[in-house]
Amino acid sequence: MPKEYSRSERLASQIQRELARLIQSELKDPRLSMPSILEVQVSKDLGYARVYFSVLDPEAAEDSLAALTSASGYLQREIGKVLKSRITPRLSFVYDDTDIRGRQLSDLIDSALASDRNKAGD
Repeated sequence: MPKEYSRSERLASQIQRELARLIQSELKDPRLSMPSILEVQVSKDLGYARVYFSVLDPEAAEDSLAALTSASGYLQREIGKVLKSRITPRLSFVYDDTDIRGRQLSDLIDSALASDRNKAGD
């Protein structure tokens, strides 16, 4: 049986694809350090969309957030041209550092295991 997706999930997927394309090809802000759009969550009334993004350099996250926030009106207008919807959700951007924290935690666990092996070998 095929899985059915709600309208907000379909809209979120379309917004995610379009945002990735727009950011890569249209935005020329020097503060942007090539963000990756991780997820888009659209509210049930389709009025708001929360966009989670990540960047490779954590120090550039604040600048990228400022650049995306200042370009949100432009991005919303361009998405509205593509969507087949009466309402274009208002975009808000959120920096997601889960992958960075995950790597740090993994490195910490690896170093603790290596330390335990060294103590067991002594």
